[in-house]
Amino acid sequence: MVAADPTAEVTDLLQRLIRNECVNDGTPESGHESRSADLLEDYLHAPGVTLRRFAALPGRESLVVRLEGSDPKAPSLLLMGHTDVVPVNPDGWTHDPFAATLEDGVVWGRGAVDMLNLTASMAVALRRLLASGFRPRGTLVYAAVADEEAAGVYGVEWLVAHEPDAIKTDYVITEMGGARLPFGRGGPRLPIMVAEKGGAGLLLRVKGSPAHASMPYGTDNAVVKAAEIVHRLAIFRPPARIHEVWRLFVEGAGLSWPARRALTSARVLERVLPTLPVGIARFIHGCTHTTIAPTVLHGGVKINVIADTAEIQVDIRKLPGESRDDVHRMLAHAIGDLWRECEIVREIDRAATVSPTNTPLYEVIAQVSAKLVPDARLVPYIFPAATDARFLRPEGVVGYGFGLMSERIPFDKLFSMFHGNDEHVDQESLRLSTELWVQIARGFLA
Repeated sequence: MVAADPTAEVTDLLQRLIRNECVNDGTPESGHESRSADLLEDYLHAPGVTLRRFAALPGRESLVVRLEGSDPKAPSLLLMGHTDVVPVNPDGWTHDPFAATLEDGVVWGRGAVDMLNLTASMAVALRRLLASGFRPRGTLVYAAVADEEAAGVYGVEWLVAHEPDAIKTDYVITEMGGARLPFGRGGPRLPIMVAEKGGAGLLLRVKGSPAHASMPYGTDNAVVKAAEIVHRLAIFRPPARIHEVWRLFVEGAGLSWPARRALTSARVLERVLPTLPVGIARFIHGCTHTTIAPTVLHGGVKINVIADTAEIQVDIRKLPGESRDDVHRMLAHAIGDLWRECEIVREIDRAATVSPTNTPLYEVIAQVSAKLVPDARLVPYIFPAATDARFLRPEGVVGYGFGLMSERIPFDKLFSMFHGNDEHVDQESLRLSTELWVQIARGFLA
């Protein structure tokens, strides 16, 4: 017998996923996602479904569960969550980040919102659909994938390259959306991610000449040059660009006319940003600018040796329509005369991806959301970071990022918890998301 209220079940599964400690530090031997693949395979094993596990490397396993539809021509849907989480420093937490403490209706732990809450609620929804005898016209796929937190190399990117038929569907829903905007008039406004910025990470190397550090006069110190490059990148301000997805967000957010005008004029926006709360300003800036952030600097070999090499890692997120050449022009402009001394050692270049909003799935998400959150309206937006949907959109898949959060976790709070301290999710959000997936599956695939 399946309980009518899924809250206890989804809470328990989330807690077990958190306690698996699938910490991905970016190295091939980290992650250990097989722990959660074991858990979810056991949880979802049922007649009528096909469960397969895929390992790009030992221990880096993704689980894919398929419920085949009765009509091969009907649209198919992938519910996709990841099982890995980012590293954590427990000193900044009020609860043990891997104890999955339940207190006052809230589950605390690393991954609670990024994104084990959705991975768990999707699994619970699938199990409930199976228990009810649900047999869809269109195929339903659930994927709990590895390595999302370190570029997806051993997760979805590997699956698309080596096992594309396992996860290829017409539509995919993954993170990140469904938390209520803290502004706007009228009923609740629920952001739905329909686009993602492109990634263009760089490893730059600059060279100097070694010398004894006791006599630094006139030396060619690579660390000093690298520090100047970092400074120039940090103060560089690419101009705002107002693209179509941002206009859709502003128009749908329930803002006053002066606010809409300010947020859709590149010139006015630059003056408005410093006046806004920092969390909101960061989001708006990320949605309207290509961002360039130097994040890691290494140089030198010994305290008394002038450095002959230094390396800088630069995180770059580009807007729709911008190319690799556009990014290189920005870097050359920012770095100036030192650009000619930079060697690009490694470069990741992915274009921004965008999905349409005039689709049957978008309509179903809107209808179900308004039922579960009365008077709610969807607001499409571009995600300043990245999700695994970026690997699927170029394959022709329409991808959205969604979920449902309660009033306890508005959009700005949700963003602040990603990769931060005291990550948590409330049980009402878990219940809402579970109900969301069940009703979307029934409304879209039945």
